[in-house]
Amino acid sequence: MLVAGFVCRELARVGVHQGYAPAQPIAFSHKLHAGDSHVPCLYCHFGARTSRHAGIPPSAVCMNCHGLLQKQSEDIEKLKELVAERRPIAWIKVHNLPDFVYFNHSQHLLAAIDCQSCHGHVERMTRVEQQSPLTMGWCIDCHRMRGGDPNAPAANLDCGKCHY
Repeated sequence: MLVAGFVCRELARVGVHQGYAPAQPIAFSHKLHAGDSHVPCLYCHFGARTSRHAGIPPSAVCMNCHGLLQKQSEDIEKLKELVAERRPIAWIKVHNLPDFVYFNHSQHLLAAIDCQSCHGHVERMTRVEQQSPLTMGWCIDCHRMRGGDPNAPAANLDCGKCHY
């Protein structure tokens, strides 16, 4: 009982819950960028190809486009100011997992699992929200379902794959 209480407290502390959608320091719309403008997830979150972490892109990635665009807004001005001062944007992470869970983005991409499987339809979100529960049971269900593809190779269900 004590362990269950500790786990619940820790999960609440790190924001592991559906519906979590914190206000960000810059109002970045994935709907506008990934949806309307069709910017691929991996353009900004390029770390997901080769790393455990997808990563939050550096401001310089934003400036690849916004350095050329004439359309200005308060948030774009804030972005340009941070870039000029060489200060990072203090983004608030939305999809959090406890420290005792190992999740590797690149392994899931290699298995042809699309980003929406875990992150939901981010391309429809003005403010990113955690839509999936990201619980152990939820992950195991997906592993058992092989990402919805019965012809896919079996996903690893060994505890040590995610917990070490």
